[in-house]
Amino acid sequence: MEDTTERRTPLLEKVYFEGCPGCKQDRKKAASSGIPYTEFFYVWIVTLCTALPISSLFPFIYFMIRDLHVAQKEEDIGFYAGFVGASFMLGRALTSLLWGIIADQHGRKPVIAISLVAVIVFNTLFGLSTTYWMAITTRFLLGSLNGLLGPIKAYSIEVCREEHQALGLSLVTTAWGIGLIIGPAIGGFFAQPAEKYPEIFSQDSLFGRFPYFLPCLCISVFAAAVFIASLWLPETVHKHDSYKLGDATIEHMESSPFSSDVKGYVDECEKQDSHPKKSLFKNWPLMSSVIVYCIFSLHDMAYTEIFSLWAVSDKSYGGLSFSSQDVGEVLAISGLGLLVYQLLVYPSAEKLLGPIKLMRAAAALSIPLLAAFPFMTKLSGLLLTLIVNCASLMKNVLSVSILIGLFILQNNAVSQEQRGAANGIAMTAMSLFKAIAPAVGGAM
Repeated sequence: MEDTTERRTPLLEKVYFEGCPGCKQDRKKAASSGIPYTEFFYVWIVTLCTALPISSLFPFIYFMIRDLHVAQKEEDIGFYAGFVGASFMLGRALTSLLWGIIADQHGRKPVIAISLVAVIVFNTLFGLSTTYWMAITTRFLLGSLNGLLGPIKAYSIEVCREEHQALGLSLVTTAWGIGLIIGPAIGGFFAQPAEKYPEIFSQDSLFGRFPYFLPCLCISVFAAAVFIASLWLPETVHKHDSYKLGDATIEHMESSPFSSDVKGYVDECEKQDSHPKKSLFKNWPLMSSVIVYCIFSLHDMAYTEIFSLWAVSDKSYGGLSFSSQDVGEVLAISGLGLLVYQLLVYPSAEKLLGPIKLMRAAAALSIPLLAAFPFMTKLSGLLLTLIVNCASLMKNVLSVSILIGLFILQNNAVSQEQRGAANGIAMTAMSLFKAIAPAVGGAM
């Protein structure tokens, strides 16, 4: 009797279908309770790759707009720079929902591959821009064809068991945050190489004629390597249009005396599958988290845009008179500190407070921190460097804590078959707000 009970439990818990990549991944998760390090590594490098080109232009966009001779006065450079940053977000806003739907219907892997190819092509072309409108167009196309961030968030919780979902989403936010830090560092160190490293690059070389091509090329080469690695990504979306008993892979199912129980399970699955799905726009837990995500993204993107412009502006305009290399150093230090925080501090804080309470505390602390930035212009020397680095690190730590809580809310508010579309809605709304932020922030 005990053998019968043991034999009957797994039959009623899960039915796997041969040839379905989602079932294959679910079976792998069921067989192992450990952390899926390989899949998490893929999540990390793919997210990092798509984050790098977004912010790599911030340290040199001021000088790029100047060299393109589109601004008639120096104080107008920030105005034109804002539209270059906004063009990427506008492109992403127009297509994010479409990419989310495609990811739900055809799988996460094709969307990831197409997005990586877009980074390789259009990020390279941006570095070769010779006119202001070429820069705007390449950034817009890069945003339109880069539908990766929504599907990769869904993917990060689908490759692991429920107890590791917070870790999976934290990898996305950490890789994204570090990408937004390393990107400006790459831009700061490698832009205008003929001026900074004349012993290596001559003014007549390719990098001398296109002074902002080298940082874009470095990121595109990395994207090409990640694209090759992504060919081995395991798919997580279930691909069986109907539940057929003969497709199930439970051993001895047909010959089992409990096959009628399995048939009942399959019939129940068919009934659930035939029910119309709840509208995502009527899903209040999802929509409320999306609203908060949009508001936070607006202020976060405005900060990212303004910080670099503010830091390189002359002190007579209320800036810090930093060079692009100084900005790169500040952001690189923040990225390293963010990695340490994510690995050593955040897990303990999340376990103590939970992701939601931690998110609320981080949001509250952000207010006085951001209000203190304008007063840093009164400092100079070593004290200025120390204060700016500490403030930049704290700002990014608080941002990551907020984003992880929001991502957990969004992805657990819907079922898997709607997760890509849900993330697409979040990305579309967030991108619209992020498209506004650089233009408004740059003009201000």
